[in-house]
Amino acid sequence: MKKKFRMPTAYTILFLLLILVAAATWFIPAGAYDRAGEDETPVAGTYQPVEQQPQGPGDVVLASFQGFYDAVDVALFILMVGGFLGVVMKTGAIDAGVGNIIRILNGKEILLIPVLMIMFSLGGTSFGMWEETMAFYPLLIPVFAAAGYDPLVGIAVVLLGSGAGVLASTVNPFATGIASGFAGVSLGDGLMVRLVMLLVFDAAAIWYVTAYARKVRNNPDKSLVAGFSQKFTAQKGGDVPTLTSRRKLVLALFTVVFLIMIYAVIPFDEIGVPIPTLGWWFPELSGLFLVGGVAIGLAYGLGEADTAGAFVAGAADLTGVGFIIGISRGITVLMDGGQITDTVLYWGERALEGAGSVAFILLVYLIYIPLSVLIPSSSGLATLSVPILAPLGQFAGIGGDLIVTAFQSASGLVNIVTPTAAVVMGGLALGDVPYDRWVRFVWKLILIFFLLTIAFLAVSAIL
Repeated sequence: MKKKFRMPTAYTILFLLLILVAAATWFIPAGAYDRAGEDETPVAGTYQPVEQQPQGPGDVVLASFQGFYDAVDVALFILMVGGFLGVVMKTGAIDAGVGNIIRILNGKEILLIPVLMIMFSLGGTSFGMWEETMAFYPLLIPVFAAAGYDPLVGIAVVLLGSGAGVLASTVNPFATGIASGFAGVSLGDGLMVRLVMLLVFDAAAIWYVTAYARKVRNNPDKSLVAGFSQKFTAQKGGDVPTLTSRRKLVLALFTVVFLIMIYAVIPFDEIGVPIPTLGWWFPELSGLFLVGGVAIGLAYGLGEADTAGAFVAGAADLTGVGFIIGISRGITVLMDGGQITDTVLYWGERALEGAGSVAFILLVYLIYIPLSVLIPSSSGLATLSVPILAPLGQFAGIGGDLIVTAFQSASGLVNIVTPTAAVVMGGLALGDVPYDRWVRFVWKLILIFFLLTIAFLAVSAIL
């Protein structure tokens, strides 16, 4: 009997990408730009070939370890979130809260989709909420599953909500802010165009997810993960724990932890809001979830042993996601080791020479798409590329603000679907959804975003 093809796991896909990138270092010429300043900003027009540094089998193996070292802060954050959620789930408060929400909504759970997607989008567009969303997948996927939807709906609410916001970043300091600085423009330049893009992309994403959710709830057989994911299923009314006063206390503490996380990472000083900025990042956030998990366990009365056991078990559940994050970082390690990153950027520089304004900005956008796959860090990509592409735009009559918009739009679009994005692969792993099912689900929306972005860029170049 002929076996049906099954998509490889996220680990296999990422290791295959590592092998492909290593192979590319044997054929793509090595090269480097001169660097300037503390940020080692590439200087346009200074590219020179350097000695070839091909990466071999040993480098492929070590790249994932080096990537894990580079991403250890994110990986530890994921483990602390897992431990925190392990304690919360041990109390039964989430199941009780979900059951209560479903009873209150009484068949109108679909209203959660636009509300939550708008919230995630606001986080994405304002402070680049992306890696931080990993904490929400294990929380919301069961919520939507309990309401009769499939895991793809919960994943899409988080990933496409924040993804649409990041794609149309307005004042995101980690993408728009860094890129604007290198382009020599202010954060407010091009803001109106990006605001309109945000509204249009949000509306498209909400419509897309809602339409799929309705279809799946009306006919579960139409789910793209039917027969694949058995991890999350609708809860039966009798299986839902009672929402006691202690569980209400747990939910209150749970909410406080997430509110502190959101407040602590927003750079209010950089976006002009007169509110104290904490400037926390993954080490501080990891500490927050550790303290939060212990506090919730003790407040509920689990005791020291059960609290520690639940925390360790919860962290263990997300160990695989931590590995995915490390492996995905290995791709950048191999490119830098083979010194082909600057070569790929130089090819883009050469392709843009002599183009008219509309053709130039569309070519910039198209060049940024493969660059975003190879360099998934938006801040890293901005540092590498904008100092080279922005001066070229002046010769084509294109302002630096439009270069920034093209950069962040391409980076944001790729982040939604690329297997090199740890958030994508991690979110899918948490939902037990194969990567090919996500691609089948999202490709039409990706095409819509792509065509809309081209239209926005072309009209902006003409005006």
